[in-house]
Amino acid sequence: MEQSHMQKITPCLWFDTHAEEAMNRLTSLFNNSKITTLNRYPDVPLDVPMQNMAGKVLTGIFELDGYQFMCLDGGPHFKFNPSVSFFVNCETEAEIDKIWATLSDGGEVLMPFQVYPFSEKFGWVNDKYGISWQVNLKPRAQKFSPFLTFVGEQNGKAEEAIHFYTSLFDQSGIDVMRHYGADGGGGAEGTVQYGLFRLNDLELMAIDSNLEHQFAFNEAISFHVECDTQEEIDHFWDKMSAHPDSEQCGWLKDKYGVSWQIVPKILGELITDPDPEKSKRVMDAMLQMKKMDIEALKRAYNG
Repeated sequence: MEQSHMQKITPCLWFDTHAEEAMNRLTSLFNNSKITTLNRYPDVPLDVPMQNMAGKVLTGIFELDGYQFMCLDGGPHFKFNPSVSFFVNCETEAEIDKIWATLSDGGEVLMPFQVYPFSEKFGWVNDKYGISWQVNLKPRAQKFSPFLTFVGEQNGKAEEAIHFYTSLFDQSGIDVMRHYGADGGGGAEGTVQYGLFRLNDLELMAIDSNLEHQFAFNEAISFHVECDTQEEIDHFWDKMSAHPDSEQCGWLKDKYGVSWQIVPKILGELITDPDPEKSKRVMDAMLQMKKMDIEALKRAYNG
């Protein structure tokens, strides 16, 4: 599936220190997969509170069956949890068996790998790093779909969130919106039992759950949005940011607690310039920003 070169929204995984190991494990598991970018923390400390990170992953970009992910080593501040999982659409029984065996090795099973009324074969697992995966025996055009679970104080807001997100991105729409009935079964009547929607032609899923879950959305998984212009950055930032104390270096948190990175496309080019002075000036400028300012980044680059 050739889509990563034009993938506007990319899930970003925040590891403590195991990003490179995880990238190698995942790219060896899935077909048509590769690491496309690997930038490391420099030996000289950056002007940030990142101690002893030299050689660890500052930015990693990798593809799993053509679907792009990002990752970084950021220290122990955030932990993965099932509020954001990845739904994996498998084509054959041999494929799903192999994927399940690897992901469950050293992991924690949330739903046993078996036949369900809704699937010939399905299982839900947190892998050895804590990343949550739902594997399902049913091929779809997009192999991986981020899956948002609205629990706790966010329970009941999935439908509102889906409408909000699809109003912000081009080439977006809602394909399925199924609600819980009076019998419940994990959710209050009228809330979202299953939502399937597209943002910039990328498929996502969402549900509400009123079960007692001990987790919530956090920065461990964010969504990186690549913007061409300052106008586009302003559009997403002004509409989405709902927690001023969470704004930093292009990161924001929306009103549902989901984290996003609103980043200019040119940043990667500027920050990886072979001239270490130029790239350091850009990095230092970025670290002072909340919302990204393209012109200010260019000025820093040019000295």
